[in-house]
Parts: sequence; C-alpha cells; structure tokens
Amino acid sequence: MNTASGLEHVVTTAWSVVLAVLPLAVVFLVFQVLFLRIPTREVARILTGTVLAALGLFLFLLGVTIAFLPFGRVTGEALGTLSEAWLVVPIGILLGFVTTWGEPAVRILADQVEEASGGSIRQSVVIVTVCVGVALSVGLGLYRIDHELPLLYLLLPGYGLVLAAMWSCKPKFVAIAADAGGVAAGPLANSFLLALAFGTSSTMGGQDPLIHGLGLVALIALAPVLSLVALGMIVRWKEHRQERSP
Repeated sequence: MNTASGLEHVVTTAWSVVLAVLPLAVVFLVFQVLFLRIPTREVARILTGTVLAALGLFLFLLGVTIAFLPFGRVTGEALGTLSEAWLVVPIGILLGFVTTWGEPAVRILADQVEEASGGSIRQSVVIVTVCVGVALSVGLGLYRIDHELPLLYLLLPGYGLVLAAMWSCKPKFVAIAADAGGVAAGPLANSFLLALAFGTSSTMGGQDPLIHGLGLVALIALAPVLSLVALGMIVRWKEHRQERSP
C-alpha cells in the first residue's frame, strides 16, 4: 500500500467515525441542556469516554481496512487452491471459532447474560456455545461454497429447527439466542470471515462471489441462535431429570 492510498484510507475512516459518533454526541448534549441536567463532572466524563470510544473505533476500522479484509481474502484464496479439498471445512471451523472468540460483542452479551441471570448462566458457557455454533456454520458455509449448494437449502431448514426448538427450550434461552445472532455477526465476522468466503469462492472453479461468497454472514447469524436454543433444551432436560429423580 503506497502513501497516497494509506492517507486516503485514514481520511475515509476518520470521516466515517465522525458521521457515526457526532450525531449521538449532539443528541446527548441537546438532552443534557433540555432534560437531563447531569452534573458538569459527569458530562465531562461521558464526553471523554465518547472521544476514547471514537478513537478506538477509528483504529479498529482502519486496521480492518488495511489488514483484516486483505488477510481474509488471501486466506480464502489459499483455501480455495488446496489440493486436499477436505481440509477446507476443518480449517473453516477453526477460523470461525477463534474469530468469534475474539469478537467483542459476544463477550459483552455473555457478560450481560451472567449479570442479568445472577450468575446462573455463566459467561464462559455462553461464549463457548456461540463460538462452537459459529465455527460449525463457517465450516458449513465453506462446504456450501465448495459444493455450490444453494443458500436456501441451509437457511430454511436451519430456521425451521430454531422455531421448533424454541417451543421446548427454556424461555430465558430463547431471548438470549435471539440476541446472539446479531452479536456473532459483528465486525470481525463481517470483515475477516466475509472476506474469507469471497476469497475462497473466487478461486473455486470460477464461481460468482456474489452468489457463493455472500451468505456466510447469514449462516453465522443463524448458528448461535440454534446452538443456544439447543443448550436451553439440554438445561431443561437436565432439570426435568433432577425433578423426577428421588
């Protein structure tokens, strides 16, 4: 990447962060003047946190543009040219797990679930369950690319299983699962894993990336929902066994 291109990425990313954060800051200040009347010290603390969050978002997005997207695409292209095609799925499972493990939104959700449940649903259980679900979905998505399967063949049965499982799942897991689909398809999945799918599809038999590369994020959003309702079914089944045991 030359200097001019790098500077363009910096300016574009900075402007996108300003467009994302500035309206929220303006709304907060308007509410502060009209309704909130928070002490000045608290306002300064909130604005300082906003600036730090904007700086962190800028650095993250810049890193995604410069590193994650190219790295994901190159990795996908390497997977698509493997002579041992069976390796694509297990490597995809591994990449899906470690990518989700580092997803900030997943950890925030797991922390909120543990806090809201009073510790009865452990943070580690939610994180591992979501990671396993996404890992399997990435492996399945790469299998779909390799065998050119229509996306609807996977999505329709998947959501059918989710709807059926929700009826026999503990109610609190239904709500957790519904949110998990959104957080799993976070910035890491939408950058690295989507680029991975594009790179893989572009090197497998001249496939159209718009048909076979896209769709992986839809599977990623589905997988944690299914895995968490399955966990809710297991917990409910164990509770019934304990109630029946003398």
